[in-house]
Amino acid sequence: MADTLVINEIFYSIQGESSWAGLPCVFVRLTACNLRCSWCDTTYSFHEGAPMKLSEVIVKVLEYNCPLVEITGGEPLLQPNVFPLMARLCDLGKTVLLETSGSVDVSQVDPRVVKIMDLKCPGSGEAHRNRYENVRHLDKKDEIKFVIADRADYDWARRALAEHGLTNLCTVLFSPVWEKLPLKTLADWMLADKLPVRLQTQWHKYIWGAGARGV
Repeated sequence: MADTLVINEIFYSIQGESSWAGLPCVFVRLTACNLRCSWCDTTYSFHEGAPMKLSEVIVKVLEYNCPLVEITGGEPLLQPNVFPLMARLCDLGKTVLLETSGSVDVSQVDPRVVKIMDLKCPGSGEAHRNRYENVRHLDKKDEIKFVIADRADYDWARRALAEHGLTNLCTVLFSPVWEKLPLKTLADWMLADKLPVRLQTQWHKYIWGAGARGV
């Protein structure tokens, strides 16, 4: 339908990732993803969901009376109606974050939206799907995230920083795969190399546990 989105869940929680971590946030999780990352922790978003009108989504978001909203998935940009949703939320004065895999064109995203874009490392099994032309559509307010499973991923990400000049473009986040790469190990590697990137983890998993949904 012309004015609907397939929504997996809408919930209010603490932002667990990115430079916005720690802030209360409303999450709108859309159904469907075009990737199958080896470490994915939201596989339930691939197929589970129900149609909602854009107006219904906005009403639900506004019920939480929270200034920060994240659009996530799955891969939210697979549904064309996500673009007017993000624009309307910006019009309503919300700070809108978009969590995207980096495999889909971001050029049509409203410029007011903060894009948090993955570059997939080899350990994900999806590095060949990276859409590097998206990089030129990022600016200083945006963020690039590398989810790192092992030393090979780390070395690959470090090379990508230099090859694409990423640290001059926007904030860069290095995040370890949960229960696969210790946070301390990644921190030690970053310090040894003096990388100008931000270490992040998934705070919601520390708070509510790795298997919790709706948080």
